[in-house]
Amino acid sequence: MASRRLLYVKCSPRGARSHSVRVADAFVAAWKNRNRDGIVESLDLFEADIPPFDGPAVSAKFAVMRGESPSAADRAIWGKVIETIRVFTSADAYVFAVPMWNFGIPYRLKQYLDVIIQPGLTFSFSPSEGYKGLVTGKPALAVYARGGSYGPGSGMEAYDFQRKYLEAALGFIGFTDIRSIEVEPTLAEGPEAAKAAEAAAMAKAAQMAATF
Repeated sequence: MASRRLLYVKCSPRGARSHSVRVADAFVAAWKNRNRDGIVESLDLFEADIPPFDGPAVSAKFAVMRGESPSAADRAIWGKVIETIRVFTSADAYVFAVPMWNFGIPYRLKQYLDVIIQPGLTFSFSPSEGYKGLVTGKPALAVYARGGSYGPGSGMEAYDFQRKYLEAALGFIGFTDIRSIEVEPTLAEGPEAAKAAEAAAMAKAAQMAATF
């Protein structure tokens, strides 16, 4: 039986200072302890060479969609997109460490999603079925860190475009098992509240690793 492969996507440039990364690290360590043969592959989006989805990439994409042959230059760019998607789809489970930036997700995560969400590769479309996700049967965990509180009863729920966007994007390409851990508030109520929030999130991460 092949070993399960966990793709750990780090979406913060703050490294060990990041609340989302520290909690996600704790989850990954607990998961690895329970899955001794499991393979963890880390992808730091602020260090990785994510291909830009620029003019040549768009040109190559539409050439492929029209059944045409991309130019040599466009084909080279498109090959990097294909490889990025291959690495993503070859995983069996996913963990995302995601800080909130201006109510949403960091721009490097947005770029990554723009690269991997591609027709015929991670989703399909037909007149009879409409849009259909192709990355199915795999769990994903998102660890969200927020400076303030955005949960039910906070009065800030409408400003949470972090969780809404990531879950919508993953759901579009086929994910149905999307779990989450929130670390909040990390700034608004001072360091003691931040420590308590992180401790509670780490305890939850250890519990969730048992069934992931």
